[in-house]
Amino acid sequence: MGKFDEFRRKEKFLKEENIFYPGIADPKLIPILTEKINLSADEFELIANKGAPTYKEYQDAIKKGLDRFRVLYLELDTEDRERVCGYYEELMDIVGLESSGGHLNNFMYGFDPTKKD
Repeated sequence: MGKFDEFRRKEKFLKEENIFYPGIADPKLIPILTEKINLSADEFELIANKGAPTYKEYQDAIKKGLDRFRVLYLELDTEDRERVCGYYEELMDIVGLESSGGHLNNFMYGFDPTKKD
């Protein structure tokens, strides 16, 4: 599970040219946002380490984690919200989870565009 440690140690919300992310506009948010995403990494690791993790446990962790960002949602521009989703995709890759169950779309757009009414 060294991948979780590696993920937590990585500096986040800085400019990343390879994905065309300009970095967060307000640097004072970096430690706050980093703490929130690293807390999700902790939760993912706990689920992975407990043995026989379920899809629902990961989905609940994604929803709970994204809800932590709601208080800052209006301070995040589109690129920052996309970057938050990208970090969740990295966590999902670590555990082999293929879908966020629509949680990432709900966070980004306020609804899941893949679901019909």
